Amino acid sequence: MKCPYCGFTQDRVVDSRESKEADSIRRRRECERCEKRFTTYERLDEIPYMIVKKDGRRERFERQKILSGLLRACEKRPVPAAQLEAIVNQVESFVVDSAERERTSGEIGEMIMRQLKSMDTVAYIRFASVHRDFKDVSEFKSELDSL
Repeated sequence: MKCPYCGFTQDRVVDSRESKEADSIRRRRECERCEKRFTTYERLDEIPYMIVKKDGRRERFERQKILSGLLRACEKRPVPAAQLEAIVNQVESFVVDSAERERTSGEIGEMIMRQLKSMDTVAYIRFASVHRDFKDVSEFKSELDSL
C-alpha cells in the first residue's frame, strides 16, 4: 500500500477490524519510512446482476422495477400486495441464484406471467400486452382465446 504522505510502498498493519456491517475490513497502517499512520478499507469487489433486454442492452437488475411493473398490471385488481412481494422475491432468487450474472428479460417476463396467470387473468393480460409487445388486436385476441 502506498503511503499517502511520502509515497513509500512499504508499511505494516498495526490494527485490523471488521466493519459493523461485516462488508469491509478497516486496517490501520504505519509507513516504514515516515512512520505516519493511515487507514485503508478492503471491500469485496461486487459484480452487479444484469438483465439482457430484447434489443441486447444490458441493465442492472432492480427489484423495484419488477415491483412497479407488477403494481401497474394489478392496478385496481384484487391481488394482495403480499402475493406481488412473493413474485418479486421469486424473480430475485432466480436472478441471484443463477450461475451466470446475466438473465434475459424474456425469462423473467415468462416467469412473472406464469404466476399472474394463476392469480388474476386481467393482470396477466395487462402484463403480457407489455411484455410480449402486441402489435395489433389479433395478437391480443389470440392471447385471450388461449385463456
